Amino acid sequence: MKPKNYRRKAPRRVERAELPPPPDPLAEQVVAQVRAALPELLAVAVVEVASGASLAAHAPTTAIDPATGAAFNAQVVKLKRQAMAALQLSPDEQLGDILITLSSQLHLLQLTPDGRRFIYLVVASETTNLGIAREVLRAQVGQLAA
Repeated sequence: MKPKNYRRKAPRRVERAELPPPPDPLAEQVVAQVRAALPELLAVAVVEVASGASLAAHAPTTAIDPATGAAFNAQVVKLKRQAMAALQLSPDEQLGDILITLSSQLHLLQLTPDGRRFIYLVVASETTNLGIAREVLRAQVGQLAA
């Protein structure tokens, strides 16, 4: 009688873990400038839409993980683009920003003109002026497009 393990087992395929993107000095500079302009922010990140990877991020506390938010919000951007296509909007229509209002927080996504990256910002709704926050993001997103 042959033992049960007489067959050779096929080698297991090892999945490669995706490596985080290399540090992006321009993204880090944008994060630093947003922090300086909005010191009360809860989180900020520069995100690549295609991969959902955070190229640079900051959160003063561990309450919000900007890298996790970046990945999910990249999906929000992709889904909004699909909705725009389904609605057959004019090709001239471009996605500029997305505002998500929570009970105590504002989450803003400001896309670069080419749509490949966005700045993800989380602020407290009681202490932050939405107009100022949007203006800060518009000014900084221009640097990412350059």
